[in-house]
Order: sequence, then C-alpha cells, then structure tokens
Amino acid sequence: MTLPAGDATEQATFQVLVRALDKLLAPIRPFLDDPAVSEVLINGVADIYVERRGKLEKSDARFATRDDLDAAARSIAQFSGKRLTPEEPSIEARLPDGSRVHIVQPPAARSGLCISIRRFLREHRSIDDLVRQGSLTEPTLALLKASVKLHKNVIISGGTGTGKTTMLNALSEAFEDHERVIVIEDTTELQIRKDHVVYFETTKPDRFGRGGASIRELFRASLRMRPDRIIVGECRGGEALDMIQAMTSGHSGSLSTVHANTPYDSLHRLETLALMSDIDMPLRPLRSQIASAVNVVVQIARLKRSGRRRVIEIAEVKGLNDDDQYVINSLYRVGVDGQPGLDGPLAWTGAVPSFAAEAAEDVFEPGEPLPEWVTGRHP
Repeated sequence: MTLPAGDATEQATFQVLVRALDKLLAPIRPFLDDPAVSEVLINGVADIYVERRGKLEKSDARFATRDDLDAAARSIAQFSGKRLTPEEPSIEARLPDGSRVHIVQPPAARSGLCISIRRFLREHRSIDDLVRQGSLTEPTLALLKASVKLHKNVIISGGTGTGKTTMLNALSEAFEDHERVIVIEDTTELQIRKDHVVYFETTKPDRFGRGGASIRELFRASLRMRPDRIIVGECRGGEALDMIQAMTSGHSGSLSTVHANTPYDSLHRLETLALMSDIDMPLRPLRSQIASAVNVVVQIARLKRSGRRRVIEIAEVKGLNDDDQYVINSLYRVGVDGQPGLDGPLAWTGAVPSFAAEAAEDVFEPGEPLPEWVTGRHP
C-alpha cells in the first residue's frame, strides 16, 4: 500500500506511520516475516497464537505492557484511516503488506483487546500449483478452467481458513486477457493477475453516519461500469440477492465465496443472505433464481490432522426438484472409492456436467485428449 508519489507530504507521513507501526509490532514481527505463518491471533499481552502450515500453536511472544498492545492496535487503525473509539468496538483494517486485521476492544472483548491478523500471501499460487500440492487433479483442473472459460457462475464454499481466497485467485487465471474484471471486497485480499482489473473496497460511514459504501452499493455501481467479470470476495449479506439477480440477467461468469460445509449448504447460505436484503421475495422464486444463477460449487476443506487444504467436492447445480429442493449433481468428490474421511482421492463420480459438449466444442483444441467428465468414460 503506497500513496501517490507526487504528494511528498503525504508520502512522508505514510513512511512515518509505517516505521512507527513496525516498531510497535516488534513482538510479533518474526511471525509476520515467516512465510509458513498464515494467521497471528493476539488474545492479550502474553496470550498469542499462530497458525503455521494449517496448525494452531501457542507462541512465547508477548507485548511488554497492555499499553503497548493498545498502542499497536491504535497504530494499525490509524494506518488504515480509522480510529478506535468506544462507539465502534470492532473494526477491520490492514497492515502495510496487505495483511487483513480485525480488532475487537473492550467491553465487547471481555478478556481485553483482541487482534486477529490474516497474513497476506506474497507468493501467488497458480492453479497449476494447486495440482502439484494435491488440492486438485488434472481432470478437475480442466473442469474448473472450462467452467470459468464458459462463463459459468462459480461459488467457492468452505469454512474459515480453508483457502477460498487462494482458490478464487487461482481460478481467475482462466479469465481472458481482454476482459474487464471488477473486484469487490470488504478488505482487499485478492490478487487478480490480469491487465484490466478494478478493485473496489467497502468504507464505513463516519461517526455522524455520513458517507460510506457497502458491498451491496459497490456491486450495484459495478453493474453500470461495463464488467466482463464481477468477483465478490465474500457474500456476507443482502448483496447476495443483487449478485444472484445479476448472474441471471446477462452478467455471467461471476465468482464469489461463501461460508458453508457442503455444496448444498452453500446454496442455502446464499438463500439466507439474500433474505437479509430489503426486498421481500417469496422463498420459491428466490430458490429458483439461486438454482438458475449458480452453475458450479467448489467445496474446500482443511484436514484436521495435517492442516492441509484441499478441494473435497466439485458439483453442478441442476435446478429444483418437485419439492422445491436444490438438485446437486456431484461431479468429483472424495470418498467415491469407499475410503472414509477427507484424505482419499478426489475421484470422478461418473456424472457428466450439462456443459460437457459445450466444453468439448469451445474449450479443448481439436485432437486434444478429452477428460473423463467430457467423454463420460474413464480413460
């Protein structure tokens, strides 16, 4: 994060803030410099945990005094243009390297000020990296690339810290170079490696309720800015309805993430979020829109024993049945071969997606070997 080079005064102020913040964060600096650490969780002066390679462990780090911890929190907020005030006990911010920070202060935090730092991933992981790490297989890689190239709407579903943002970054590699991509997030995390990318970030109103821009407002604005692709970092509220309606009205090829444990649950989660909007829509038409809007769900999980993150299911949404329930066509999932748990291979279920013929025609080169999910038979 840098300010325009032309304003020397602002640049100098920015550098002063960075140096002061770096000094205040000295007790946890080794963790912020460790590429194996994905999160730093500060529950108090001497109660600091880190997540390293997917596993949580208590550290020996500590701040000297409570005042030092409070000063670090205030400096983080100031760097992001925010203030810690009694009227706002919980704020989101970021560090100079882009790491996402969430601060909760007393009395909301009963045991004292808490800070959660989600590390900014400096090393970009390509979608091919995910294959090498075992999160995807070659056929599932081809399936996801085809889904994106064919402008299918893709939802990445998973729990906290499962790698949804990493997967979304990777899938964006399949965008065409000429496409205009608009990214909307609460706090900037995504790194879309394409030429024409516009990043929008939410802002909160001031203490008098003036100004501010929500994800929903930014999404509506993005529809008037000629997007080829819209990426919503995470659906958390009523903006889900705007996204669903946009997906079914000419803005296909959108990507987003949602917190859910199964593809089926992800659709119900979108349903719940859409109902949080100010539009009163009956449940049946809403479900019909969601079933029509979402084409593919990628389910991600983090394995408890190893801490490894991986895709555990890829499913196509096939509409609603006669009982108005979502119909999910599981294309790949773990456990197909009877191996229990999530450690088994991500295996083909034998199902063929509705867009298989379209993929064979428009995605694969003539003479190129077609994967099993296109041909309907094992190679």
